[in-house]
Amino acid sequence: MNEISTAARNAAGQHFKNGYNCAESIVRTGADLLGIQLDDQTLRTATGFGGGIGHAGCVCGALAASVMVIGLLKGRTSSEESRDDAYNLSGEFHQRFQEKFGGTCCRILNPHPFETRDHMVNCVKITGNTMALLADFLQEKGVQTLIIKN
Repeated sequence: MNEISTAARNAAGQHFKNGYNCAESIVRTGADLLGIQLDDQTLRTATGFGGGIGHAGCVCGALAASVMVIGLLKGRTSSEESRDDAYNLSGEFHQRFQEKFGGTCCRILNPHPFETRDHMVNCVKITGNTMALLADFLQEKGVQTLIIKN
């Protein structure tokens, strides 16, 4: 983990501690890292992914939001554009996440009841470490210059 990844981990963790959920924290930090200004409506799109999609415990919100950040870089705005880069990077990041955390489902990664202290402590770690993993991944792939916001 380098300076950028460490700063990204800490920023995502701080967003979480400030009351944002895992997905909101990743999207906010990812946009900051990329130097992208997101409007409120775009930021709102991450909210429902928290708790493994609305507390369903399915796909981890931090993972889903990481794919959203990849989409900010490689997503398409026209059906005529290729989706290959977005799919390939998203699939590869999914695999890397699974290898690091041992799964991709919220209920597997964090078996504690939602909103309990144990759940929150575990989730802030997962959120921060996911952001660091994403920052490392994006740097490795050379898809974008990342910046540290002061």
